Amino acid sequence: MLTISTINIEPSQLHELKKFGSMVNKYGVNFAVCDTGGNIIVFCDSENIKSSTEQLADLGRQALNQYNKNGKSCKTTEDVQHFYNTNHVLAIVLESYISEYKPHEAIGTALIDLGDISAESEYGKDGNSHFDEMLVLLADNLLTKSKAREQIEMVSTELAKVYEELVLLHKISTNMRITEAESNFLQMACDNLTEIVYVEGIAILLEKSVNNEQQFVIAAGSGLIDIDAQTSEILYNRLTDEINSGKEALLDSEVDAPFKYNWPEYINNLIVVPLCGKDKGESNFTSRTQNDNYIIGFMVAINRIGKQDFDSTDVKLFNSVASGCAVFIENRRLFKDINELFFGSLKALTRSIDAKDNYTHGHSERVAFISRWIAEKLFEKNQLEEEQLHRVYLAGLLHDIGKIGIDEAVLKKNGRLSEEEFSRIKMHPTIGAGILREIKQMRDIVPGVLCHHERVDGKGYPDGLSGDKLPLIGKIVGLADSFDAMTSKRTYRDAMSVEQALAEIEKGLGTQFDEKIGRIFLDSDIYRLWEIIKDGFGEVYQNSTSAEYGTTAVGMLIK
Repeated sequence: MLTISTINIEPSQLHELKKFGSMVNKYGVNFAVCDTGGNIIVFCDSENIKSSTEQLADLGRQALNQYNKNGKSCKTTEDVQHFYNTNHVLAIVLESYISEYKPHEAIGTALIDLGDISAESEYGKDGNSHFDEMLVLLADNLLTKSKAREQIEMVSTELAKVYEELVLLHKISTNMRITEAESNFLQMACDNLTEIVYVEGIAILLEKSVNNEQQFVIAAGSGLIDIDAQTSEILYNRLTDEINSGKEALLDSEVDAPFKYNWPEYINNLIVVPLCGKDKGESNFTSRTQNDNYIIGFMVAINRIGKQDFDSTDVKLFNSVASGCAVFIENRRLFKDINELFFGSLKALTRSIDAKDNYTHGHSERVAFISRWIAEKLFEKNQLEEEQLHRVYLAGLLHDIGKIGIDEAVLKKNGRLSEEEFSRIKMHPTIGAGILREIKQMRDIVPGVLCHHERVDGKGYPDGLSGDKLPLIGKIVGLADSFDAMTSKRTYRDAMSVEQALAEIEKGLGTQFDEKIGRIFLDSDIYRLWEIIKDGFGEVYQNSTSAEYGTTAVGMLIK
């Protein structure tokens, strides 16, 4: 018999509790869960033991009070509380993950009623240790899963924010044409920046000659902002002081303390970031940054909308945009650095995943390159559109992003995985696809992420797709992933030689791998590919076309 009331926890957690209750009922014991208010919300009755729900609710409150007094997470059997009244009752507090600053919070108490303590029972005082362990496992499972869900949501949010910033920086880089009017380019930068960060006014000031005198004047801007020559010089001097003191920008407001400087009454808060160049040119201003650059101009914005003040995220974004503007002003002198920013940003997303497993260092970048290699061979045979090359590359780069939701203990296990551990690993394509689906522009690469462990014979995962039902991008990334995995060392085996890996691919044609794609890969100059990989792609990135893989791919998504 199962009785359920409304509970303020996630449906998946409630489902786990119901499953657990049904399982322990088979041992002839009763199971109950009460919320933090001491109300019974789940009661699973084995009908072998008479339990008082009022007594269980009271014991649940007592367990929660003891937990609050101890102030620690429930992780061992020592945290299981035993109550001896009419019946012998075990209790443990259930927790949910909130954030890295508050890793656990009580959501209720789970109780197992072992029955009359005076009765002869195999589950008496000396025989209930396995029930203690079961309660600990239940509590740990709920906490671990809630932590995984929180991390996935966090990564999805951060990825969306990073994507918006990449879009902005890409727009700036793709408009860096020497024939473009300076005012048009800088105005575009201001307009696009204020689509992400809302402010009352924004301006970019550059050094110009006015009446034979060098001074900073507004070159572009929008909103309610007016800066004369005297104010611009004050802003420049104060910004220089902040930069020389080790700051990235001039930030001032009266949110947490009085203004550091005196400002006009209409200013509630402001941010000023430098435009830096390697060459001061004919500038009369000689201030240099700690990186030995010259401040050739600056961007200023006032009165943040939607927040009380500008924060560190705004500083990074403003500095990125200001750097882009400085690159344009210096006739694309730093254009290569902006290209590498896109490429580096994409790799940074995947390196955080590779870092969770010591044996997959650089795996995502290698899979991206090998996937692109295979796609180029298909393109040469007119079997792939040029635009698809970029999707294949990004899918290879992000194919393992779903591992953010997998416990590190499983990823770093020294030895072969158990069946249960492998089933958790098999969730990463679905998790990764779920993260990327949140960004509309990345949906075209989702099939590559979701299907890179599918097989053409239908024996892969997560959906067991076969033959033509398996998307082309999934077949390519899956082959690249397998080749890199085979030629990489693992805890349970040494790396295969290239010859051994090629033999395995040959053996798997038509079963694990698509025969046409596999044959094209095998017929390519594999040893040339291997030398490039072993060289750390240094040879590739000396070629400007190859070095733009990342930026071109991002540009394809935005079109």
